[in-house]
Amino acid sequence: MGFALVIAIGGATGGSAWAQSLTLDLGDSATLTERALQIVALLTILSLAPSILIMVTSFTRIVVVLSLLRSALGLQTAPPNTVMIALALFLSAFIMAPTFQEAYDAGVRPLMEDTIDMEEAFVRASEPFHVFMRNQVRESDLALFQDLANMPAPETPEEISLRVLVPAFMISELRRAFEIGFLLYLPFIIIDLVIASLLMSMGMMMLPPVVISLPFKLIFFVLVDGWQLIAGSLVRSFGVG
Repeated sequence: MGFALVIAIGGATGGSAWAQSLTLDLGDSATLTERALQIVALLTILSLAPSILIMVTSFTRIVVVLSLLRSALGLQTAPPNTVMIALALFLSAFIMAPTFQEAYDAGVRPLMEDTIDMEEAFVRASEPFHVFMRNQVRESDLALFQDLANMPAPETPEEISLRVLVPAFMISELRRAFEIGFLLYLPFIIIDLVIASLLMSMGMMMLPPVVISLPFKLIFFVLVDGWQLIAGSLVRSFGVG
């Protein structure tokens, strides 16, 4: 993730300088081997970037909540998946910006400056994400995967293995997303029940209640400024703002 940012920044800011003077110094075989390994690691990280985004950031909770919101409103394709994912990505970027910056400053930048090796860069860059996940994960989920891995309980939070922390964090995020989704469903279910009762009392049982209730749910969501409430609540649920 941070490596991709380095490439983008370097390409945007240093393209003209590279075009003016381009030299290739392979150095000795040891240096060449190390560079080759760094390139392989970089390509691997770039290929895994979408999975990393889902596993260790706020994206999972946000995209699940937005999907449940669309279902609660009774909408099938509006907003379309592209819009939902884009909104989830930008909200995740907003929430994770301090973590990304800290990981870049601590691990990626020193690696690009050749002041630390790849292993130390990984440790430094992963620490901010480790802290973020520890702040969001539930103790019971951590205990579950700690037991499944047959690993002793860590003495300090910093000693929690990523093998345990990442899956525990993901199921914690899914639980919280479902809790938020349940609360989102309640007002719209009430609207559906009221509309269904009115139609039955008027003898219009052949008319689907969903057809009538959808406009009322939409105007209700607009009147309460639903998108602002959802976005603000999701961001604040991670301790931001």
